[in-house]
Amino acid sequence: MVMGFFGRLFGSDKATEKVIDTVSSGLDKLWYTDEEKAEDKAKSVSEARQFLLTWLTNTQGQNLARRFIAVSCTIVWLIMYCVSWVMAALAPWLTEHADKLLESSVVIAERAESMNGAMMLILGFYFCAPHMSSIVGSAMNKFSGNK
Repeated sequence: MVMGFFGRLFGSDKATEKVIDTVSSGLDKLWYTDEEKAEDKAKSVSEARQFLLTWLTNTQGQNLARRFIAVSCTIVWLIMYCVSWVMAALAPWLTEHADKLLESSVVIAERAESMNGAMMLILGFYFCAPHMSSIVGSAMNKFSGNK
């Protein structure tokens, strides 16, 4: 009876069914269910893993260059700290140049310290890569309030 009324109103029963399907589909899209959230999360994780695998495969030839750059930067950073420590340690025994040695030591140490963030990223990337997912995951949970 109701379908017949709407069928006459919209011209046919088929048109009525189409309107009802469209409305129900629209209403369904208004609510984002837990099942849909889980499916979307699984899909995004799968896509991210696939992207990472593709990226690793495509950039495999660059591994040697990356390691060389990382080791070079690390050596420069360590030398800066070591030179700073040696200069600060020698300053008391070389009284003639003590002021210059201490001043140079402070400048070099400050420059090395300004590189700490970048160096931790480089060292973390090369030595902690297998463990980064758990570290980043727990950090993201902590900062997002999900604990």
